[in-house]
Amino acid sequence: QVQLMESGGGLVQAGGSLRLSCAASGSINGVDAMGWYRQAPGKQRESVAVITRFGRTDYVESAKGRFSISRDSAKNTMYLQMNSLKPEETGVYYCNVALTGRVPLWGQGTQVTVSS
Repeated sequence: QVQLMESGGGLVQAGGSLRLSCAASGSINGVDAMGWYRQAPGKQRESVAVITRFGRTDYVESAKGRFSISRDSAKNTMYLQMNSLKPEETGVYYCNVALTGRVPLWGQGTQVTVSS
């Protein structure tokens, strides 16, 4: 089974930027959409950004204008560029691949900590 591996997390000051990557171990068929989720301490996992198989993107309201999701199909990799980060955006970021008729794929997560 294809595995997802996130990277690019770390510690950054408020107002800084990070670029997260999610690399798949192989090509994936039947992809409906790919996305990034965030789980803050003591909170439920929430969707941050999504890109559909048609290339349409959407973001959580608080991230619009600052985050950008993209993908490189040739590299089986998805990215999340995060600018002007805020302390409340601290959490573990997970990549997700929604598949037609199958259980979605999840990565193991990467920690993002934004200091004030």
